[in-house]
Amino acid sequence: MDVLINVFVALHIIGIASLLGGFLTQMKAMGAGTARFTPAMLHGALTMLVTGVALVGLNQADDQAVNNIKIGVKLALLVVILALVYVKRDEEKVEKGAFAAVGGLTVANIFIATLWT
Repeated sequence: MDVLINVFVALHIIGIASLLGGFLTQMKAMGAGTARFTPAMLHGALTMLVTGVALVGLNQADDQAVNNIKIGVKLALLVVILALVYVKRDEEKVEKGAFAAVGGLTVANIFIATLWT
C-alpha cells in the first residue's frame, strides 16, 4: 500500500508542477495583459484533483489519520482554481486579477500542504 500511496503522491506533485509551471511561464505575459490559461494548467489541476481524492481514500483504507479540515480547505482552493481555469481556458486573454488569483491560490495550496501539520 505504501508504494501505491507514494506513486499517487508523485503524480500529485507532477500535477501541481504543471499548474504552477504554466502560471510561471505566463508571468511576463500577465504583466503585458496577454496571459492565458494553458492546457497544462487545466490538466495539472485535474491531475491534482484526481490524485488528491485517491490519496485521501488510500490513506483512509490504510488506517492512517487524515486531517479532514486540511483536506477540505485544499479541496476548496483547488475547486476555485479549477473553475477559473476551466471557464476561461479558451479566452485569448485572461484578466490579470483572475490569473493572479490562480497563481496565489496555487501557492497557498502548496504552503497548506507542506506547513499545516
